[in-house]
Amino acid sequence: MTKINRELDFIFDEHAEHLLQLAYFYTKDHYAAEDIVQEVFIKFLDANYEEQGTLRAFLSRMTINKSKDYLKSWAYKKIQLKEKWTSLKAKKKKDNVLIIDERTMIGEAILQLTLEYRELIILYYFQEMSIAEIAQTLEIPENTVKTRLRRARERLKPLLQDEEWEVLLSE
Repeated sequence: MTKINRELDFIFDEHAEHLLQLAYFYTKDHYAAEDIVQEVFIKFLDANYEEQGTLRAFLSRMTINKSKDYLKSWAYKKIQLKEKWTSLKAKKKKDNVLIIDERTMIGEAILQLTLEYRELIILYYFQEMSIAEIAQTLEIPENTVKTRLRRARERLKPLLQDEEWEVLLSE
């Protein structure tokens, strides 16, 4: 195995899980998230990465862009249309389930937020990025990150019961 292959394996091992979670929170689809991460690493191999910031922020930015491209694509819109038709059946089955894991409930609440707020909650709480890293990744000012994060928490809090909100704040 060459030195370059070892370095690429290390980069993949180091960042793949984080990028997969990030793509999933945008797409809400595991298979699409896997495809996006795969495309990001292929594009990374072809790109001439110049170290301007952290590699994590660079790969995160690529993943966010690919995820947003996916959300604009015809393939995604077809899936959404199909899901609307089958949602009534799924809703009946879902109503029968009474016990849901707290993390699942938190995740569902987060997925109800708009993309603008969802990405901040995910990057801050789940990816454990600092305000500065988020600002760099999303290419927005730090004060904008702080404001949007505060607004995201305000919108998320009514969606969660008190116990679940405490779990999120403690993470």
